[in-house]
Amino acid sequence: MQNVLIVIHLIIVVALVGVVLLQRSEGGGLGMGSGGGGAGGFMTGRGQANALTRATAILAAAFFLTSIALAVIANRGRVQRSIIDGAPAATAPGSPSAPSAPNAGGVLDQLRQMQNQTQGGAQPPTPSAPTPTAPPAAPQQ
Repeated sequence: MQNVLIVIHLIIVVALVGVVLLQRSEGGGLGMGSGGGGAGGFMTGRGQANALTRATAILAAAFFLTSIALAVIANRGRVQRSIIDGAPAATAPGSPSAPSAPNAGGVLDQLRQMQNQTQGGAQPPTPSAPTPTAPPAAPQQ
């Protein structure tokens, strides 16, 4: 349904651009020759203005309707969330306790918590300082 509506929307957009470009400019800045509107034009006089104005209005209304329909379809499956729900819980400045909310902490902390849960609560090994080793013995001759 959404793909069909997008195709219709694109057709309306192309038609709207074409109809707007066909209209005669009032200032004559883009007209061919001295203001355009010669006898060899597609339509002349008042009929051209009425038909193109009406077509522009119809295409603009269709453009707005398809835009609104696409927005409604895009929002249909979304779950509303609040930014406040994901904020970490505020703690007292004197008590540095571990974050109690699952969303508290950084992304790495959350990933470590999830990894610990899948491993049955085992703590990941902490990196320690490298222990010095004896240099290899020189070959004897």
